[in-house]
Amino acid sequence: MQIAGVDIYVNHPVLHLGATDWVPLSLALDAAPAAGCDTHVAVRVRPQRGLIKVRLFTPSDDPQVQRPDPAFATVFDGTLLLSDGRIAVGDVEQQTRFVHRVGDRGQFNVRVAVNAPGPDASAIDIVIVGSSK
Repeated sequence: MQIAGVDIYVNHPVLHLGATDWVPLSLALDAAPAAGCDTHVAVRVRPQRGLIKVRLFTPSDDPQVQRPDPAFATVFDGTLLLSDGRIAVGDVEQQTRFVHRVGDRGQFNVRVAVNAPGPDASAIDIVIVGSSK
């Protein structure tokens, strides 16, 4: 079930998502479409050519609700420590930031998928599968 969504304009080809704390300097994307650490995920996106659509989902058994796009490629599937129970999505230059509460503080199972892995990604689906407390 979609619980949030935002369109973000980016000048730099990397979008960060994860804890509301600072992104660690050690999180290096290199040439990969995405890279993660214990608190954040960096996703390569298409900069300066339009908005990046980001949608946030939780699982649902209801067939009537909107779901993540099954055609998207998964670029991260792991746990993120969200120290305040909120997930933040924002550009590297910290010009735009979106924050949404997903639960109590703790570790959450997170899956990140994009419409085109690499420099042409323009849509990201984030699925918060649940807390792994």
